[in-house]
Amino acid sequence: MGFRVTTLARPLLTAALTPHPLDRYLELLDPMLVRGESRARVVEVDRSIPRRVRLVLVPSGTWKGHVAGQFIQLGVVIDGVRQTRCFSPANAAGSPREPIELIVTAQPGGLVSEHLHAHARVGTVVSLSAASGEFVLPDRLPTSLVLISGGSGITPVLSMLRTALASGHTGPITFLHYARSSRDVSGYDELRALASRHPQLDLRLIYTRTPGGGHFAAAHLDAIDGIDDAQFFVCGPAALMDAVEDHHRAAGWTQPLHREAFLAPTFAADPGDATGGTVTFLRSGTSVDNDGRSLLEQAEASGLTPESGCRMGICFSCNSIKRSGAVRNLRTGAVDTESDTTIQLCINAPVGDVDIDV
Repeated sequence: MGFRVTTLARPLLTAALTPHPLDRYLELLDPMLVRGESRARVVEVDRSIPRRVRLVLVPSGTWKGHVAGQFIQLGVVIDGVRQTRCFSPANAAGSPREPIELIVTAQPGGLVSEHLHAHARVGTVVSLSAASGEFVLPDRLPTSLVLISGGSGITPVLSMLRTALASGHTGPITFLHYARSSRDVSGYDELRALASRHPQLDLRLIYTRTPGGGHFAAAHLDAIDGIDDAQFFVCGPAALMDAVEDHHRAAGWTQPLHREAFLAPTFAADPGDATGGTVTFLRSGTSVDNDGRSLLEQAEASGLTPESGCRMGICFSCNSIKRSGAVRNLRTGAVDTESDTTIQLCINAPVGDVDIDV
């Protein structure tokens, strides 16, 4: 007596006969059912701001939530390869079951941001790492808050603002944001509405492309209620954060200033050992002449796709084992000559011959 394998059953039967983990079976039914990692499904897409896409995601049951200001690594498949990048949720911290809001700016040459801007649709499923990062609100909110951002740096401080207001915080909150124009402010209508409902919120929007706007100036912090007791949280371009920090120091304010860059810094190798030697990626059997770039960049230029995330040395997703040779840490300048040590591909460049387990 025979039987017919239906179209739905055929891939399940094939998977059952192969040595895949349970998640691979569940993924055939619904990618949101996997238990070994967190996933999220896109339920809303908004491209009303040029070069920017706002995504609302519903996370799977394994998602543990985030603290305001933290970032997540979002994974998306592009041309058959899983790519991951870091983004900060803009929604208030709350229940892990609540939707996640991401505001993604398409960066020129940014593989993941350009892809999401062009191709994210309702129903798209992405992977999520656990939230991490130290640019966060303290457990006990300070008496006064000054939140400053520029461009895409608005997302973590917007989460902080929403979280503080949702918690019932009644102390002074100054929200100072720099954008080209009102059209470029993510959540513009909501910010105006929050300011009208919460008298303790001092909303200051500075437009860099309009008369009377410009970049940071000390006058932008004039007449802030409770500024002597305020903790500062600053996220945006390095020039903005440096200017605010310099003024904070000159003013003699003693409460902490917290800062976080939202773009990966540029790392440079030491000119004395920038090139020379051979880099061997052992698992792939690939060898290349060292051109001075980070190990991650050289691996990708060779057609390899090692796991990576933030590209700035904070997420540790690109950790790999250096079997032999020396590497220079591009952030600190320290040289590691030990064998069989774990290094981060994104912030280490080879010094001479290096064998790496990639």
